[in-house]
Amino acid sequence: MKKILTLALASLAVCSVNAQKANLDAAKKLAGKIDKVEEARALLKAAKENPETAEDPYTYFLAGKVEFDAYDNANMKRMINPNDKDVNPLNMANQIVNGYQNMLEVMPRDKQPNAKGEIKPKYTKDAIKALNAHFNDYFNAGGTLYNEQQYYPGAYQAFYIFGTFPKSEYADKKIAATPDSTLNQALFNAGISAYAGNAVPEAANAFKLARLNDTNNEQNYIYEIACWQYMMQNDSTKTDEGKKEIDAIAKAGYEKFGMDQPVFLNNLVNSYVMDNNMQAALELVEGQVAKTPDVPNLYGLLGFIYDRMDKDDQSVENYRKAAAMPNVDAETLKNVSKKLFRVGVAKREAMDPKDAAAKQAIKTEYFEAAKAAAEKAKTISPETTKDLDYVIENIDYALEQYFN
Repeated sequence: MKKILTLALASLAVCSVNAQKANLDAAKKLAGKIDKVEEARALLKAAKENPETAEDPYTYFLAGKVEFDAYDNANMKRMINPNDKDVNPLNMANQIVNGYQNMLEVMPRDKQPNAKGEIKPKYTKDAIKALNAHFNDYFNAGGTLYNEQQYYPGAYQAFYIFGTFPKSEYADKKIAATPDSTLNQALFNAGISAYAGNAVPEAANAFKLARLNDTNNEQNYIYEIACWQYMMQNDSTKTDEGKKEIDAIAKAGYEKFGMDQPVFLNNLVNSYVMDNNMQAALELVEGQVAKTPDVPNLYGLLGFIYDRMDKDDQSVENYRKAAAMPNVDAETLKNVSKKLFRVGVAKREAMDPKDAAAKQAIKTEYFEAAKAAAEKAKTISPETTKDLDYVIENIDYALEQYFN
């Protein structure tokens, strides 16, 4: 009985192997047939899930070949007749991404020793050749997927592949020589795609790779900061990591772009203030003031730092300097208005009610100055200063109730 059971189990194993071999053989016959890609994928999916063929490099080589062959045949038809029924740009873009991902699975499995303990790769050379042959197609696929609003994972994957493959061990000499500026553009596109698809951690990673590869695109740095700000707001466990990342991004951005993009200095100052390192924040901004004394934002930053240090006189002094400059921005004026109003309220409450001169000075120097700053901010940028309406209402109320 035991012998019969053993034979039965052996028979089942043989049947399983034969079934998967049949799947692979059937899939091989479908390679290159554009209208049979889905059928081939189903056969190969079964092979990938079966223990007998799941780690066979040929399974993945064939899966990659099915995708690339379908793309190549459709592309050939597109060159002859772009309106051919078999030409579907979205399908082709997905085939390119799928082809890459499957071929990439070949190499580690092709390095496994055979029954004799020998390592004799059978498919690696052809797999690597296929990966390199379709290099430019990855970028094009990214554009197609993005335009079709297939942001993530589709467009992200395609752009990410293009941006990272040249620095992989599988890139040939020609592909490895691709300019970093081209790769950085692809990585930026990957980041934008993931960001649009709400895959924020993946977006941050793509932006980081481009930054570390010395991208000249300042927007890359800004988006990377935005990613971490978003993650910190939505996941409290990311706070410490986010602070470190934003600090590193802001430092790199400030060193590279200086005051061409104030957001980097702003974030650096904010990082120092959050860590209660006020002296470092002051030294950083004062050092930049010595280089560019005509930038209102710098005095606004000094006002912000002194405000957090509870040094109202120094804060107001620097905010007034910023507000008096002809090129002051709306955001700085917003902060000026709110600071002057808060200090004005405190001074009015602390003054001697019988001191008419002090009362008039507070009215002019704080309440009326705060209102002027708010109204100027709203003139410069109405859309970003809507929150000042409430401040102006409070100022008007104070002027009517306490100074008439």
